[in-house]
Parts: sequence; C-alpha cells; structure tokens
Amino acid sequence: MDGPLHERVAADLRRRISAGELPVGSALPSESQLCEQWGASRGPVRQALATLRAEGLIGGGRGRPPVVRSSTAPQPFETFLSFSRWARQMGRTPGQRTLEIARRPASPQAADVLGLDDGEPVVQLLRLRLLDGVPAMIERTTFVWPVGRLLFDFDCDSGSVFAYLSGCGVDLSTARHTIDAVTAGEDDCALLGIAPGAALLRERRRTSSADGEPVEYSDDRYRPDLVSFTIENSQQALPALLRSPAVTAVPHP
Repeated sequence: MDGPLHERVAADLRRRISAGELPVGSALPSESQLCEQWGASRGPVRQALATLRAEGLIGGGRGRPPVVRSSTAPQPFETFLSFSRWARQMGRTPGQRTLEIARRPASPQAADVLGLDDGEPVVQLLRLRLLDGVPAMIERTTFVWPVGRLLFDFDCDSGSVFAYLSGCGVDLSTARHTIDAVTAGEDDCALLGIAPGAALLRERRRTSSADGEPVEYSDDRYRPDLVSFTIENSQQALPALLRSPAVTAVPHP
C-alpha cells in the first residue's frame, strides 16, 4: 500500500482488527512496539491511533493503552456501494460469481422505482457475493438500459461493478437504502447454503445521479451471521449507514 506512513499504519491495524488478530477487548501493541515495527517516530504512530479513535475502532488514552472497541470502520459513500471495496477495507477477500446478466423488460416494481414505463428495457444482474470464499450475499440488481448495457463489455466476475461504471463516467451520486429482514426463499437457500426458512438481512437500494435520475435498483440479501448493519448518528451530523462483518463483542470491564 502506498501513501503516508500514518495511513499505512492505520490501514494495517484496521486489517488486523477486522481479521480478528486484534479482537474486540484486546490491547493494541504499544506505541514503542509500533514504532519499532514500522521504523517510525512517534508522530506517525500517534496520528494513526488518533484516526482509529476517531473512527470508533479503539478506545483508551490519557495514559491507558489503546484497546479495541469495535470491528466496524466507518465507510465513505462509494465504499458502501461497492461490496468489493468494503470487503478489502475490512481486510477480507471479496469474490463474486455472476449467475446471470440479461436484457429484459422492466418488472412493474423496477419500473416504479426507476421511473420507467412498464416493459421498458433494463439490464438485470444476478451475482453471488463471497467473503473469503464463503457465500455471504445475493445481489439482484436492475440497471436502466443506458447504464446496464455497459456491463456487456465487462467481466462481472473480475471485481466491482460500481468501480467499472464510475470509470465509464456513470454518475452514482446518491443512494437510498431500506433495511429489513426477510425469510430466505428456495433460491436464496440453495445459493447461500443455508437452511430453509432462515432469516436474511435485505438491503433495497436505489442509486441516482446528482440530478436525481435513477440509475439502478438492487435487492441484496445478506447472511446475518456474516454481515451486519449499524446506524451511527449524532446531533452534529447526518446518520451514517455502516456495513460490517458480524462479530461477537467482548464485554468491556
């Protein structure tokens, strides 16, 4: 990883926290240990630790050693849209299996969400998303035709669809997320390897351009034992929606 030293130190600690090498409740290496590991002065190390404190990943300070408080790192907007980018930020290995990509008439639901006429052509994408090789989410996405047609020139198993579309100049500026729970259907169970009737976390998302034109609508279904969602808010800022690997927290003394 390139970039300033404090960013590299922070990124490595995030990776170790998300991978469970530094579990919730455990102490971080001391400043002197981190300085020795990275061949750094205390300045960059302290800057990295301050970043993790601001993100809510670690606590401590004022003479107390830093302790891991959470494995959930805040994500910028574009990271939440991209499963691949989010997984890498968490220190996990993303994967995908494209099961279907096709041009079809818009369904009544998709047409309503995307502001299209019933039967207007759209591109539908069905992918199974993996975390470290384990099926974690089913992605059912409908793109408006001018955007979706770009995917016929892209290997959807090669990485992030959103990164590719952004690189093609597609405006992905705003998104509305609705989170609820659903019972896994027969296809969900077969793809995710779960028992019939299991509960899934569902995220329905509509992404639009800066001028409000809808671009895509997605129905994504997550295994709750692998992925969870968190809402963070304050009186000073708008709520932030975070996605995180599901973990079991250790009570703090």
